[in-house]
Amino acid sequence: MIVERVACRPPGPEDPGGWPFGLPAVAHVRKEGLAFSAPVTFLVGENGSGKSTIVEAIAEAFGLDARGGRAGRKYGNDRPKTTLGEHLQLDLTAAGARLAGGSRRRRRGFFLRAETAFGLLEVVTGLPGYWSENVMEMSHGEGFLTVLDTMFADPGLYLMDEPEAALSFTSCLRLVALMDQLAGAGGQVVCATHSPLLTALPGAQILELGDHGVRDTSWDDLQLVDHWRRYLAGPAAYLRHVLDRSAIAEHDQ
Repeated sequence: MIVERVACRPPGPEDPGGWPFGLPAVAHVRKEGLAFSAPVTFLVGENGSGKSTIVEAIAEAFGLDARGGRAGRKYGNDRPKTTLGEHLQLDLTAAGARLAGGSRRRRRGFFLRAETAFGLLEVVTGLPGYWSENVMEMSHGEGFLTVLDTMFADPGLYLMDEPEAALSFTSCLRLVALMDQLAGAGGQVVCATHSPLLTALPGAQILELGDHGVRDTSWDDLQLVDHWRRYLAGPAAYLRHVLDRSAIAEHDQ
């Protein structure tokens, strides 16, 4: 592993309140920190729970660009750090300290986020140290897989924000295998996700974010897993609450 724990530096009188510190999950990190107990950690929660905010702050604390990219390179140039990124500190393992203390060229890590991936791929495709294939001629999912196969190779810190957004079921299984390989090789993965498929990786730590803050949980106890099971078993039980049947009937006439 690379990072044992993340925490906020002690707040001072000049430190900001409000967003994102008002989010229960971020407030939890600010007050208690966040400990990692496995090489692969999933952050799971509803939209707006703070998953992406925490992952991008971890990226910045490690020297990665919050918009995505590889260690030692800036995609957003001189873009200032996020509010949480300015305050977050990492407790590194011995391996992590060696990795972070080396030259920029020797650092190993990558931040892949669905929101900005297309722009990043367009900018860095073909540059030294990246991939040679023209991902602009590929589907979004194929481009993601090219990045994963090329950049997620050596032991390092790998951060992902909803990577399943571009991937099919089969491609998600490939990603699960890749995460497992990285963990076995001494790397570390922290991934924000809505995917019950990804979070089923055996041995992974699962942190559920919500009004309660942050809590360790198991795959079987995840709310999203329960919802998917119920939905696949009987979609009508969910759809009747969101579909306007009268409007549909009028449309069909």
